[in-house]
Amino acid sequence: MLNDRGTLMNLAFRMLGSTHDAEDVVQDAYARWYALSDDARRAIRSQIAWLVRVTSRICLDQLTSARARRERYVGDWLPEPLPGEARWASTARTQQGDPAERVTLDDSVSMGVLVMLESVTPAERVAFVLHDVFNLPHTEIADIVGRTPEACRQLAASARRHLQRDRRLAVNAQQHRSIVSAFKDACEHGDFDTLISLLDPQVSVRTDGGGKVRAALHPIAGSEKAARYFLGLRRKKFSQEITEESVNGRPGLATHADGEINGVMAIAVRDGRITDIWLIVNPDKLQVWKGSNR
Repeated sequence: MLNDRGTLMNLAFRMLGSTHDAEDVVQDAYARWYALSDDARRAIRSQIAWLVRVTSRICLDQLTSARARRERYVGDWLPEPLPGEARWASTARTQQGDPAERVTLDDSVSMGVLVMLESVTPAERVAFVLHDVFNLPHTEIADIVGRTPEACRQLAASARRHLQRDRRLAVNAQQHRSIVSAFKDACEHGDFDTLISLLDPQVSVRTDGGGKVRAALHPIAGSEKAARYFLGLRRKKFSQEITEESVNGRPGLATHADGEINGVMAIAVRDGRITDIWLIVNPDKLQVWKGSNR
């Protein structure tokens, strides 16, 4: 049952971009399973297949309603950042516990992919995640989303096309880490010229404070504005430590204050420069980072 739960949590997180929402969905799916009669459960050939279908349908409903909720969100809504050893429990990350309870950190949970998935339709997102990540055939996906298999094939292909540019221009992990490290050093030393050289001229910076922590309400576009923004943050919060961290399976940064992580940066590097920075400071989205300080 634990292994099944880990599979469902990995599925739901990729659908929703939130561990809290994923936990609620999986709990709901199990509640529906136990609400079945004994005869009904015995008639189901595969428990995990049934749970995957139910979890996916609940996620589809959640995605549809989430769009309306996020229109009322203060500032940008960004997916939840995950540390390198994130467990699904809303407690500190730790080496202890069943490995099946940890998120599988792969390309499908990179911040760039999760942000991209926010821009496609709920049906496209469900079809893409089920087919490209969990290898479900289009015939089974059709039953979940209420479309024909051919329509599901087209839905997944549409979402896939959004990913092609990022994958084509992405740098390798070593170069990504080197650029992130140089960006950290430039921020710490107030080196404006180096920041400009590291940032793509069209770089985009998005911040998520959720109305609970002060953050930019609109994206910051362009290398000069972005460089000034980060140097301004550093001057205002000069005592904060910046550390290099794994964020959603990619090199990123975290800021620390009073012994706790209070901000996490996911960073996209393409064609040798930083093209996107996603800064999450909403404390509700940093719970899994508690206790992760060195």
